[in-house]
Amino acid sequence: MEIPDSARELLESAALAHLVTINPDGSPQVSVVWVGVDGDEIVAGHVPHNRKVQNIRRDGRVTLSIETRRQNEMGLTEYLVVKGTARITEGGAVELLRELAKTYQGPDADFLPADNLPGGYITHIRVDKISGVGPWA
Repeated sequence: MEIPDSARELLESAALAHLVTINPDGSPQVSVVWVGVDGDEIVAGHVPHNRKVQNIRRDGRVTLSIETRRQNEMGLTEYLVVKGTARITEGGAVELLRELAKTYQGPDADFLPADNLPGGYITHIRVDKISGVGPWA
């Protein structure tokens, strides 16, 4: 699915995203992540092999939500919900996170300045459905 420009704008902003994955017992697992857009995929980087990476490797169904600072004409805060299918690739996470830090922390951000960090993992989310409250809904 193509990401609408209004959703792309939010995904490329400094708004934090909530990534929901599925634990082995079927319960939800939520992580706050920085996200970016690569073509028609949403991307996030992770340095450790943590629970969300393990969950996605086992079951790629994910949901992502992002709240805006805008209110619609009814006074509701706008938010974006993305249901998608995720996959994990190895390596490149440090570079991605350093690039995203310029959006989330500022243009002069020096995030993960150490050398010899592990390559980490990148989550690639293919968008299956977009909903929420806002121009993308």
